[in-house]
Amino acid sequence: MPSNIETILKKSTIPAKADALPGRSAPLKISGIHAVNNEPFVRTKNPNESEIILGMGCFWGAERKLWNTPGVIVTSVGYAGGYTPNPTYEEVCSGQTGHSEVVQVVFNPSIISLEGVLKVFWENHDPTQGMRQGNDIGSQYRSVIYTTNDKDMPIVEASKAAFQKELLGAGHGMITTEVEPLDTYYFAEEYHQQYLHKNPNGYCGLAGTGVSCPIGLGV
Repeated sequence: MPSNIETILKKSTIPAKADALPGRSAPLKISGIHAVNNEPFVRTKNPNESEIILGMGCFWGAERKLWNTPGVIVTSVGYAGGYTPNPTYEEVCSGQTGHSEVVQVVFNPSIISLEGVLKVFWENHDPTQGMRQGNDIGSQYRSVIYTTNDKDMPIVEASKAAFQKELLGAGHGMITTEVEPLDTYYFAEEYHQQYLHKNPNGYCGLAGTGVSCPIGLGV
């Protein structure tokens, strides 16, 4: 029987693609309608909408923070960054899919810029913790940013550099956030969507470093 340390190490290591769970060809069945504002989150984006995929640890509290951000049109939670197609929550929690728990954020850039969304991201978790977020340990809790178009990557990198400077000035370590173009985003099960709206007393592990993130490329 594996020890607790062996289990933690396994869950905190991203598996090789050949070793990842096989998953399934069919997506999980969901309504696709946001439980708070009734907006469809399974949608084709309109010309005035932008999208970013963010992982800040457990996705329940992260989604609530983001759906309450002015300028955000709709959110959903799901899995990204790994290998297993259409994974289940239990599979992701095993650490054998390579996926992280993420929030899909669709926002109106005329109300909130990508830099503004990223400010919420940086300030509401600790991006220096590697394969964990607080007491939540495992590769699925790692800090991630997945972009959905090429023009967003320089903005993300500039934001990361600006926040790194602030973190170092406050005595924190190096950012471990994974920054990549999005491969595939898989919607999580229906009961995870807007979880803390459905379960107001549910678990929320969201916590920042107390460091403020400047906005803008000129920082």
